[in-house]
Amino acid sequence: MAAGSTIGTIFKVTTWGESHGKAIGVVVDGCPAGLPLCEEDIQIFLNRRKPGQSKFATPRKEDDKVEILSGIFEGKTTGTPISMLVRNTSQRSRDYSEIASYYRPGHADYTFDEKYGFRDYRGGGRSSGRETIGRVAAGAIASKLLATLGITMTTYTRSIGPVTIQTFDQEQIEKNNLYMPDENAAAEASEYLLHCMKEQNSSGGTVECIVNGLPTGLGDPVFEKLDANLGKAILSIGAVKAIEIGDGMAVASATGRSNNDPFLPGENGTIKKASNHAGGVLGGISDGSPLILRAAIKPTPSIASFQDTVNKQGEPISVSIKGRHDPIIVPRAVVVVESMTSLVLADALLLNMTATMDNVKKIYTDK
Repeated sequence: MAAGSTIGTIFKVTTWGESHGKAIGVVVDGCPAGLPLCEEDIQIFLNRRKPGQSKFATPRKEDDKVEILSGIFEGKTTGTPISMLVRNTSQRSRDYSEIASYYRPGHADYTFDEKYGFRDYRGGGRSSGRETIGRVAAGAIASKLLATLGITMTTYTRSIGPVTIQTFDQEQIEKNNLYMPDENAAAEASEYLLHCMKEQNSSGGTVECIVNGLPTGLGDPVFEKLDANLGKAILSIGAVKAIEIGDGMAVASATGRSNNDPFLPGENGTIKKASNHAGGVLGGISDGSPLILRAAIKPTPSIASFQDTVNKQGEPISVSIKGRHDPIIVPRAVVVVESMTSLVLADALLLNMTATMDNVKKIYTDK
C-alpha cells in the first residue's frame, strides 16, 4: 500500500518524518546533474517558514537547520537522489498527551483513527505543519532549477481574515512579518489578529503566487493538465481548502466576452495576450503569460476557546486545545505554496523535453 508521501513523475519528491519524531526529511530524485547547490540555498527557504519569528507564529523554537546527506559533490548535484534532514529539537509531547483520548475539531485525529486504527497524537504526526519542511527543502532545489532558466516567482499574503491588500509594493513583502505587499493592509491585519488572539481564536487568509518567465507548452491536455497538477500539489498542503488560477471562481459570473483573453502580435513574430483572465494556462498548457494562482488557507484549528467534541468512547465533551500554536498559518504558508508550485513546474519542464522529436534530436544529435 502506498502512503501518499511522493509527488512528481521525473522530478520526484518523497517526504518523511513526524512533528515529534527525531527528524523531518525529504528525498529528491530526478534533479539533473550539474545544478550548483549548497545547504545555504536550502536554509534560506526554510528560514522563511520556521516557527517563533513573530507574535503571530507558534512560539516553538526550532533552528530548522538542514543537513544534505547525499546527491551533492563539489557544490553541484550529481544526478543521484538528494537526501535532506532537519532534526526536531524542541518537542514537548507532554502538551499533547491529553488529546490522545479525544478528537480535536478541525484536525485529522478522527480520520486517522478510522483509516489506520491508531494515530500519533503528538502534534498531529504526519498531518502536522512541520511536515512541510520536506516540501520547502525540495522546493528550494526546484526554485533554483527554475531560476537558471529565467523563471521567477513572487509569492505573498493577499488577505488575512477580512483584510485584503489594496496596493502592491514588492519591497513591503519582506518588511512585515505577515508577508503582505501593502503596508497599510499589514497594519490593519495585525490589529485584526491581535483581536483574534485576545478572543482565543484564529484566522484564515489567502496566499497568491505569480510566476514570470514560464515558457509555453508545459502541461498536457487531459489528466496531466498543468493547472490540475498545480491544484493537486497546492491542495495537498494541510491547511489549504481551495485554489484559484487566474480569475478563479469569478469566471462563474463572467461572460465569454469578458473572460476571454484576446491574442495580439508580439515582438519578433511572437504572440501575446491582451489580458490574463486565464492565469497563464489554456487547455491545461502554459501559454507564456504570467502564471497566477491563489490558495485559500483555513484558520488554525487549534484554539484555546472551548469547543464541543467527543472522546474516543463517543461521549460529548468540551475542550480547550493546549500547546504552542499559530494564531494564523498564512504567513508561514507563503513559502510552502511557492515551493509546491516550484515542484510542479520543475517536473513539467523536464517532462516537456520529450514532447517533440525536435526536442529529442537537440538532446541526442545536435552538437
